[in-house]
Amino acid sequence: GDKVPADLRLLQLKDLACDESMLTGESVAVRKHLEADAADVPLAEQCGMAFMGTLVTAGVARGLVCRTAAQTEIGRISELTRQVSLTATPLQVQLTRFARQLSILTVVIALLTLLIGNLLRGLALDDMVQAAIGIAVATIPEGLPAIVTIALAIGVQRMARQQALVRRLPSVEVLGSVDVICSDKTGTLTANAMTARQCVTAVQLHRIDGDGYNPQGSIAPEADAALIAAARVALLCNDASVSQEDGQWRLHGDPTEGALLVLARKALTNASELLEHWPRVEELPFESERRYMATLHRSDTDGVALLAVKGAPDRLIGCCDSQFGSNGPEPLELSRWQAELQRLGADGMRVMALAERRLPVDSHAEHALVEQGLCLLALVGISDPPRPEAIASIARCHQAGIRVKMITGDNPVTAAAIGAELGLNVQRVMTGAELDQLDRNGLDEAAVSVDIFARTSPANKLQLVEALQRQGRVVAMTGDGVNDAPALRQANIGIAMGGKGTDAAREAGDMVLTDDNFATIAHAVAEGRTVYDNVVKSILYILPTSLAEATVIILAILLGWTLPITPAQILWINMVTAVTLALALAFEPPEPGVMARPPRPAGQSLIGAALAGRAALVSVWAALLVFWQFSDYLSHGASVELARAVAVNTLVMIEAVYLINCRFLDASVLSPAIVRRAGPMLGAIVGVVLLQLLYSYLPWSQQLFGLESLSAADWLRLTAVALSIFVVVELEKALRRWQAAHHSARQ
Repeated sequence: GDKVPADLRLLQLKDLACDESMLTGESVAVRKHLEADAADVPLAEQCGMAFMGTLVTAGVARGLVCRTAAQTEIGRISELTRQVSLTATPLQVQLTRFARQLSILTVVIALLTLLIGNLLRGLALDDMVQAAIGIAVATIPEGLPAIVTIALAIGVQRMARQQALVRRLPSVEVLGSVDVICSDKTGTLTANAMTARQCVTAVQLHRIDGDGYNPQGSIAPEADAALIAAARVALLCNDASVSQEDGQWRLHGDPTEGALLVLARKALTNASELLEHWPRVEELPFESERRYMATLHRSDTDGVALLAVKGAPDRLIGCCDSQFGSNGPEPLELSRWQAELQRLGADGMRVMALAERRLPVDSHAEHALVEQGLCLLALVGISDPPRPEAIASIARCHQAGIRVKMITGDNPVTAAAIGAELGLNVQRVMTGAELDQLDRNGLDEAAVSVDIFARTSPANKLQLVEALQRQGRVVAMTGDGVNDAPALRQANIGIAMGGKGTDAAREAGDMVLTDDNFATIAHAVAEGRTVYDNVVKSILYILPTSLAEATVIILAILLGWTLPITPAQILWINMVTAVTLALALAFEPPEPGVMARPPRPAGQSLIGAALAGRAALVSVWAALLVFWQFSDYLSHGASVELARAVAVNTLVMIEAVYLINCRFLDASVLSPAIVRRAGPMLGAIVGVVLLQLLYSYLPWSQQLFGLESLSAADWLRLTAVALSIFVVVELEKALRRWQAAHHSARQ
């Protein structure tokens, strides 16, 4: 129960075990010894040292303090974390670039309009200044910052429902651009519950299914006499217990003993009766020198004593002279057991041996009785199995073009075995020691090509994240320990575990998973892509409508006409459409196939060439329609006030219709999906129509904006004109889809 107060070189100990998960990420306690560790031994394998902040789970020890404060392993990690600076998110970079470009464009257009109108057309300077102000007001999307913030906030809310809590608002979108996820193994990709997965007896191999420490599960083939005998020993020679708390099965005791206990309860239907029938009377506890535990049980009804033994296979097999076969004890087949032991180890499993010995009822537990004459019952392969949902989520990430890399403190064999089950590339597994030998170019190559890294240090994790970022990758990093904090802070988005994570990891991360589940990351990636899509949709909506307003003013100046829309009217349009129409796009659900496309390239602009072409098409078409409406009304004798009222409402109705087009970036809106979660869009359109009615008919509004009332015929005409934008945009989308399909077919 004590915490180690400093980094210690161990001098004396008795069965010492330390939980070093905060430093290595591995939950199984490390058994310590007095032998000195070599200089190049990874942190997770340094058994002659005890490290500051780790927890003593068993035994006693005395050691010499060799490092304190910043010089300790945990101090070095804190220093690495402090040196890492926060980076801007891809969306922040793109929005900054977009704002700069739009500002320059606005200033250039306004100045050119002022000069052309005043010098070439001879128009009054004050009129041209007013026109330049109108262009600036029209071009700058005043509502964009609010829309982006609201879209991110909605993403935060949706992610919270998926058990992902976002600590920094801009991080919501980063997941949408991630192309590499570096994940810890234990508890994130795996269940963080040591589970008996295979049981080898002299008769056959049994495979065990089940979820963590839940005693419900299947065994195939069904339990026979040999397996029942092994399960009985696993039950009796055991100090662990499991209980159900808040719907979850939790272990109380050592994880390896917990795995054996759950195996016993899956195989035995009368576990409670066996415990009563074979009460424990004596015990030989585990000692690191002997590497086994034995318990003695007496049965008054059978008149015998049962010595139940579990321990390290290489130690226990040497104590056996028989094995439990189909018809009971039979001669030991040493070569077969050694082959099975090697196979289980190659599969990355921790192996325990189970054995027993029948003794006279008055016998006592002695080491001499354990170390000879045992009957070998079974070898049990134990591991922390992959989460079933993690396997599906990794496949989903691969489909989305996202590489998943496992970075763990576990040994390479176990990491490779789990990686193969998860669907990762296991052809090459690198250790932290191998990474330390690479130069910068070699590290960059390994970071990109290798999917599994084992026995890694905190510095290795940080180096891998930096190497991937040097290759232009957007990196998400998951972690739960103090050792993960530097890499969590360096990554484009750090994802900390909320359940078993440390405060240091949560503080360094941008997002916290309350369920410690990799599947949640995949859901969050889809949500991040949706947030980015909605920001792009908002810009694709605001930009052409703003440019249309500016184009109308420029056309009027070039032709020497009265302005169809005044600066005050433009400001009204921008504010109304921003708080109603554009805002509705922030609530859009994910588009179909959001996880079937690759991540967007780093450095890609918010509006690509194709979407910029659409924006130009919409802005020109809308400007021509508004200008035509204004000029046609004037040519038929209408007043300027009436013509401007028609022009303003035509532009607003065009924007309302164009909102429907913007629900999908490329897909046609003429599909059943258009009705999915269409409430925000319909509410926005109804809201803007009501606002325009108030704008058009309230006396003070008519006086303030210089308007006249519209007739029903005027409304029908401008609505019909506005609907043309829907047809134009859908035709443009269809053309783009045809070109993409044609290009794909040619390839």
